[in-house]
Amino acid sequence: MKIMIDAGHGPDTPGKRSPDGKLREFHFNVAVAEEVKKRLVLDGHIVFFSHQNDFDVPLHERTNLANRMKADVFVSIHANAVGHTFNSTNGLETFTYNHPQPATHMLASAVQQSLIQVTGRKNRGIKQADFAVLRDTHMPAILVECGFMTHKEEVELLKSAAYRKRCAQGICFGIACFEASR
Repeated sequence: MKIMIDAGHGPDTPGKRSPDGKLREFHFNVAVAEEVKKRLVLDGHIVFFSHQNDFDVPLHERTNLANRMKADVFVSIHANAVGHTFNSTNGLETFTYNHPQPATHMLASAVQQSLIQVTGRKNRGIKQADFAVLRDTHMPAILVECGFMTHKEEVELLKSAAYRKRCAQGICFGIACFEASR
Protein backbone atom coordinates (compact mmCIF):
# COMPACT_ATOMS: atom_id res chain seq x y z
CA MET A 1 0.00 0.00 0.00
CA LYS A 2 0.97 3.61 -0.54
CA ILE A 3 0.49 5.48 2.75
CA MET A 4 0.62 9.22 3.44
CA ILE A 5 1.57 10.05 7.03
CA ASP A 6 0.92 13.56 8.32
CA ALA A 7 2.51 14.90 11.50
CA GLY A 8 -0.20 17.42 12.24
CA HIS A 9 0.54 21.14 12.48
CA GLY A 10 4.09 22.45 12.26
CA PRO A 11 7.01 23.13 14.56
CA ASP A 12 5.99 26.74 15.18
CA THR A 13 2.20 26.57 15.04
CA PRO A 14 0.99 28.97 17.76
CA GLY A 15 -0.81 27.50 20.75
CA LYS A 16 -0.12 23.85 19.96
CA ARG A 17 1.65 23.02 23.22
CA SER A 18 1.06 21.84 26.76
CA PRO A 19 -0.08 24.47 29.32
CA ASP A 20 3.38 24.46 30.94
CA GLY A 21 5.09 24.86 27.54
CA LYS A 22 7.19 21.72 28.01
CA LEU A 23 5.70 19.86 25.03
CA ARG A 24 5.06 21.23 21.57
CA GLU A 25 2.49 19.09 19.80
CA PHE A 26 4.58 18.82 16.63
CA HIS A 27 7.45 17.20 18.55
CA PHE A 28 5.14 14.37 19.59
CA ASN A 29 3.49 14.14 16.17
CA VAL A 30 6.74 13.98 14.19
CA ALA A 31 8.33 11.41 16.53
CA VAL A 32 5.34 9.10 16.11
CA ALA A 33 5.25 9.73 12.34
CA GLU A 34 8.92 8.75 12.01
CA GLU A 35 8.33 5.53 13.96
CA VAL A 36 5.20 4.73 11.93
CA LYS A 37 7.11 5.20 8.69
CA LYS A 38 9.97 3.01 9.85
CA ARG A 39 7.60 0.19 10.77
CA LEU A 40 5.45 0.46 7.65
CA VAL A 41 8.46 0.48 5.32
CA LEU A 42 9.73 -2.68 7.02
CA ASP A 43 6.32 -4.23 6.26
CA GLY A 44 6.81 -3.42 2.57
CA HIS A 45 4.65 -0.31 2.27
CA ILE A 46 5.52 2.87 0.38
CA VAL A 47 5.31 5.74 2.86
CA PHE A 48 5.33 9.49 2.25
CA PHE A 49 5.19 12.44 4.64
CA SER A 50 2.90 15.39 3.97
CA HIS A 51 4.71 17.56 6.52
CA GLN A 52 8.14 19.17 6.78
CA ASN A 53 10.21 19.27 9.96
CA ASP A 54 11.27 22.90 9.61
CA PHE A 55 8.05 24.74 8.63
CA ASP A 56 4.29 24.38 8.71
CA VAL A 57 3.04 23.01 5.38
CA PRO A 58 -0.39 24.49 4.53
CA LEU A 59 -3.28 22.03 4.73
CA HIS A 60 -4.18 22.34 1.05
CA GLU A 61 -0.61 21.39 0.10
CA ARG A 62 -0.79 18.32 2.35
CA THR A 63 -4.05 17.10 0.82
CA ASN A 64 -2.99 17.98 -2.74
CA LEU A 65 0.19 15.93 -2.28
CA ALA A 66 -1.74 12.92 -0.95
CA ASN A 67 -4.16 13.11 -3.88
CA ARG A 68 -1.39 13.63 -6.46
CA MET A 69 0.58 10.67 -5.06
CA LYS A 70 -2.60 8.56 -5.16
CA ALA A 71 -2.10 7.40 -1.60
CA ASP A 72 -4.22 4.43 -0.51
CA VAL A 73 -4.66 5.87 3.00
CA PHE A 74 -3.94 9.13 4.81
CA VAL A 75 -3.22 9.20 8.55
CA SER A 76 -2.79 12.49 10.42
CA ILE A 77 -1.15 12.17 13.84
CA HIS A 78 -1.97 14.59 16.68
CA ALA A 79 -1.98 15.23 20.41
CA ASN A 80 -5.19 16.75 21.73
CA ALA A 81 -5.95 19.67 24.07
CA VAL A 82 -8.99 21.17 25.79
CA GLY A 83 -8.55 24.75 26.90
CA HIS A 84 -5.26 26.27 27.99
CA THR A 85 -4.90 24.79 31.50
CA PHE A 86 -4.46 21.29 32.84
CA ASN A 87 -7.78 19.50 33.37
CA SER A 88 -9.31 16.03 33.65
CA THR A 89 -10.19 15.43 29.98
CA ASN A 90 -8.23 12.43 28.70
CA GLY A 91 -8.21 9.54 26.27
CA LEU A 92 -7.77 8.77 22.60
CA GLU A 93 -10.06 9.44 19.66
CA THR A 94 -9.98 9.02 15.92
CA PHE A 95 -11.71 11.36 13.48
CA THR A 96 -13.18 10.78 10.04
CA TYR A 97 -14.84 13.27 7.75
CA ASN A 98 -18.60 13.70 8.10
CA HIS A 99 -20.48 10.79 6.50
CA PRO A 100 -17.37 8.62 5.94
CA GLN A 101 -17.18 6.01 3.22
CA PRO A 102 -17.23 2.40 4.54
CA ALA A 103 -13.47 1.99 3.94
CA THR A 104 -12.72 5.13 5.96
CA HIS A 105 -14.85 3.89 8.85
CA MET A 106 -13.09 0.50 8.71
CA LEU A 107 -9.68 2.21 8.86
CA ALA A 108 -10.76 4.44 11.76
CA SER A 109 -12.19 1.49 13.69
CA ALA A 110 -9.11 -0.66 13.19
CA VAL A 111 -6.69 2.08 14.23
CA GLN A 112 -8.76 3.28 17.20
CA GLN A 113 -9.17 -0.27 18.58
CA SER A 114 -5.49 -0.99 18.11
CA LEU A 115 -4.41 2.26 19.79
CA ILE A 116 -6.63 1.57 22.80
CA GLN A 117 -5.30 -1.98 23.10
CA VAL A 118 -1.66 -0.93 22.89
CA THR A 119 -1.82 2.17 25.10
CA GLY A 120 -4.44 1.16 27.66
CA ARG A 121 -5.85 4.69 27.58
CA LYS A 122 -9.53 5.71 27.72
CA ASN A 123 -11.47 5.10 24.49
CA ARG A 124 -13.15 8.37 23.44
CA GLY A 125 -14.34 6.68 20.23
CA ILE A 126 -14.57 7.55 16.59
CA LYS A 127 -15.83 11.03 15.83
CA GLN A 128 -16.61 13.01 12.72
CA ALA A 129 -15.36 16.49 11.85
CA ASP A 130 -14.99 18.84 8.93
CA PHE A 131 -11.18 18.89 9.06
CA ALA A 132 -9.47 19.83 5.79
CA VAL A 133 -7.14 16.80 5.81
CA LEU A 134 -10.20 14.54 6.02
CA ARG A 135 -12.52 16.50 3.75
CA ASP A 136 -10.11 17.23 0.88
CA THR A 137 -8.40 13.86 0.49
CA HIS A 138 -9.59 11.30 -2.07
CA MET A 139 -8.69 8.18 -0.08
CA PRO A 140 -9.64 6.76 3.32
CA ALA A 141 -8.34 9.43 5.70
CA ILE A 142 -8.26 9.59 9.49
CA LEU A 143 -6.93 11.93 12.15
CA VAL A 144 -5.80 10.30 15.39
CA GLU A 145 -5.59 12.13 18.72
CA CYS A 146 -3.17 10.14 20.89
CA GLY A 147 -3.81 11.83 24.23
CA PHE A 148 -4.33 15.24 25.80
CA MET A 149 -1.52 17.73 26.34
CA THR A 150 -3.86 19.36 28.88
CA HIS A 151 -4.01 16.24 31.10
CA LYS A 152 -1.09 15.95 33.52
CA GLU A 153 -0.71 12.16 33.22
CA GLU A 154 -1.14 12.05 29.46
CA VAL A 155 1.26 14.92 28.76
CA GLU A 156 3.96 12.92 30.54
CA LEU A 157 3.11 9.92 28.36
CA LEU A 158 3.19 12.09 25.23
CA LYS A 159 6.74 13.18 26.15
CA SER A 160 7.84 9.55 26.65
CA ALA A 161 9.68 7.67 23.89
CA ALA A 162 8.07 4.40 25.04
CA TYR A 163 4.54 5.81 24.70
CA ARG A 164 5.34 7.30 21.30
CA LYS A 165 6.48 3.87 20.12
CA ARG A 166 3.29 2.28 21.48
CA CYS A 167 1.21 4.83 19.57
CA ALA A 168 3.17 4.07 16.38
CA GLN A 169 2.69 0.35 16.97
CA GLY A 170 -1.04 0.83 17.41
CA ILE A 171 -1.37 2.91 14.26
CA CYS A 172 0.62 0.39 12.21
CA PHE A 173 -1.27 -2.61 13.54
CA GLY A 174 -4.55 -0.84 12.80
CA ILE A 175 -3.43 -0.16 9.23
CA ALA A 176 -2.43 -3.83 8.87
CA CYS A 177 -5.86 -4.95 10.12
CA PHE A 178 -7.53 -2.55 7.70
CA GLU A 179 -5.43 -3.85 4.81
CA ALA A 180 -6.23 -7.48 5.71
CA SER A 181 -9.96 -6.75 5.78
CA ARG A 182 -10.06 -5.29 2.26
